Amino acid sequence: MNLIVVGSVASLVAGLATGIGALPVLFVKTLTDRLQGIFLGFGGGVMLAATAFSLIVPGTDLAVGQGNTETQAALIMVLGILLGGGFLWLAHNNFPHEHFFKGQEGPSTSNMARIWLFVVAITLHNFPEGMAVGVGFSGGSLSSGIALAIGIGLQNMPEGLVVAIALRSLNYSSLYALGVAFLTGLVEPIGGIVGASIISLAQPLLPWAMAFAAGAMLFVISDEIIPETSRKGIQQEGTLGIMLGFVVMMYLDVALG
Repeated sequence: MNLIVVGSVASLVAGLATGIGALPVLFVKTLTDRLQGIFLGFGGGVMLAATAFSLIVPGTDLAVGQGNTETQAALIMVLGILLGGGFLWLAHNNFPHEHFFKGQEGPSTSNMARIWLFVVAITLHNFPEGMAVGVGFSGGSLSSGIALAIGIGLQNMPEGLVVAIALRSLNYSSLYALGVAFLTGLVEPIGGIVGASIISLAQPLLPWAMAFAAGAMLFVISDEIIPETSRKGIQQEGTLGIMLGFVVMMYLDVALG
């Protein structure tokens, strides 16, 4: 139970990093496209490494440890990943939302303020991250959970700044943009509590939950981050960011795990 509490608190800290990273918006109004590409790519790289080293690999080991054969464990992870990706796919297609660079997705709406469309998009992005942190701690490995929480927190900081700068470009005030960044980060502890609570009720579900969180994050990487880093010819900056984020998260997981 202590790890569940720690996981919920860690997901809160990781979420608050979104607002902390947005603090420079009080002094800076714009970011170059190249910096935005690197920042977004960095977040995608951290998430990509987290899916592999902090969720899929340990989830497979846990499934085997629960008495499944390696083939059965692999099948559990495959199905869990597809379920997580499918859940995000359904959410993206049924909740109206708008990305800062890709534009509006989901059902069309004319009576919803644009800022709330952005908030919904960020919520769909952050929820699986918080769930991953909560599930990571629930697996019983404190070091692995800490590595995952630090990695998600690190990728949230540049992401928070990009979000706040994008809001400033839409003529929202600096304080308003900062407040939105902090509020959207608070979605992560909700995901952390959900993930940790599910595991506390049924420990055999842990491999499934880890695979589900990995699938949800893979969907975010492929559907949101990579397309957004490919805009306006900044693919190389996005690729650089992804590689940097991947190796940082890999180092954290290996060194702390």
